[in-house]
Amino acid sequence: MKKVISILLILFSALTYSQEVNKLFAEGNTFYKEENYSRAVGVYLAIEEQGMESDDLYFNIANCYYKMNKVAPAIYYYEKDLKVNHANADASANFAFAKRMTIDVIEELPKTFLQRFSANIIQQLPFDTWAIIAVMASFLASLLFLLYYFSTSSTKKLFYFNTSIFAVFVLIVTVFFAFNNYKTVQKNKIAIIFSPKVEIMNAPSTSSDEIFELHEGTKVVVLDILDNWKKIKIADGKTGWIYANALKEI
Repeated sequence: MKKVISILLILFSALTYSQEVNKLFAEGNTFYKEENYSRAVGVYLAIEEQGMESDDLYFNIANCYYKMNKVAPAIYYYEKDLKVNHANADASANFAFAKRMTIDVIEELPKTFLQRFSANIIQQLPFDTWAIIAVMASFLASLLFLLYYFSTSSTKKLFYFNTSIFAVFVLIVTVFFAFNNYKTVQKNKIAIIFSPKVEIMNAPSTSSDEIFELHEGTKVVVLDILDNWKKIKIADGKTGWIYANALKEI
């Protein structure tokens, strides 16, 4: 009986939380329609602080910051939106406009075929989604093999055998994609520069030499962390050290 009551309380709490979030989201949308972007983003951020992750939420936050001409947080939340939902065409379009507000013009290094394949195919789905597909393929392969084993018809045996082989192939490919995606995410920790202007040093020390500078809104990859410093790499391959509080990881 106690377990039943606990389950009911959990369900009630989840329902109450969902209703509260929906109410806040609607309130934020009202402020947005009234072009009161500062209050709208305040409401949206309150939802995010409760642990809510949603491409719609990130999209609205990014739009608010874009309307307020705050380039770094706008790009930051467009990046978060596209990380959750790569297929959000509106976010991609607005993101392109937001990037025009940045000062730094960095020419990207040419990508190899494998890098392009990873970006265009493997990275289009999160690694946990690839893992789910792999699990489904494993169940399907097992089922098809059992049908093949117990089937008495030679035609059906051939069909089940071929489809089980295909399912195994899908399993192997999706496991590889999931593992590759996970490694890429762990290795490439994306961050956005939030300081209006920051000097990039050749070592994690204030007495080291400045090698170049970056401005707010620029996207970097975090390579290493040492005390209050982070080693970063930009799109053209340059690396250097930056104060940790000058950027924000996605």
